Amino acid sequence: MLYRLTKIVSAPFLNLLWPTTVTGAEHVPDTGPALLASNHLSVVDSTFLPLVLPRQVRFVAKAEYFTGNPVTATWMRATGQVPIDRQSPTAAQDMLDAAAKVLKDGELFGIYPEGTRSPDGRLYRGKIGVAWLALATGAPVIPVAMEGTEKVLPIGTSVPRFGRVGIRIGAPMTFTGSHTDARDRRRVTDEIMDAIHALSGQERAPGYAPSRSKDN
Repeated sequence: MLYRLTKIVSAPFLNLLWPTTVTGAEHVPDTGPALLASNHLSVVDSTFLPLVLPRQVRFVAKAEYFTGNPVTATWMRATGQVPIDRQSPTAAQDMLDAAAKVLKDGELFGIYPEGTRSPDGRLYRGKIGVAWLALATGAPVIPVAMEGTEKVLPIGTSVPRFGRVGIRIGAPMTFTGSHTDARDRRRVTDEIMDAIHALSGQERAPGYAPSRSKDN
C-alpha cells in the first residue's frame, strides 16, 4: 500500500521534470517472478525503472540507507528495497539469497550484472550472480537498457539535472543449466549481457567495471 501511494505521488512529478519514454513494457509479465537485468549508468536507475512498470520492482541497497538520513530511509522502505550489509564477508551470497527469496515469492527483482555503475558509459562484462539466480530459481531474465540517467545524475554529483530518460525492455530469456556449474554461469551471463548490449547500443568494455567504494 505504501509503495503504491509513493508511486502515485512521485511518478507524475518525476515524469514532469525528467520526461521518460519506455518501449517493451509488455515483456514484463503481469504475475510471477522475473529478473530485470539492466545496464547501470546512475544511482537513479533504480528510481526510474520501477516508475514505468505497473508492478513493484525490488532491488538491494546498502543497509546504511535504512539507518541514516530519515528521508532516504523512508523512501527505501516505501519502495520495497532490500537492505544488505555490503561490509559483511558474506555480502555477495547474502544478496543472492535475498534476491532468490524475492523471486520465489513471485516478485520482480532488479539487478545490475555489471555490479556497479559504468564510469564512462560503456557496457562492462557481467558478473555471474545474475546467472546464478536465473539457473537456481528458474525465473526468466528480462534484459533492460537505461539511457540518459547518467546525464540526470552523473557520478560524483548529488544534485539532479534536467534531462530525458529512455528505457528499453527486451523479451524474456530462459536458460537451462546448473547454477553450480561455472561454465553454465559464465555462458548465461554472457548471453544476458549480449541482450542488454543489443538494446542499449553501448560500446563494449573488455573487462569488469572498476569497483567504487561509495557505489550503491
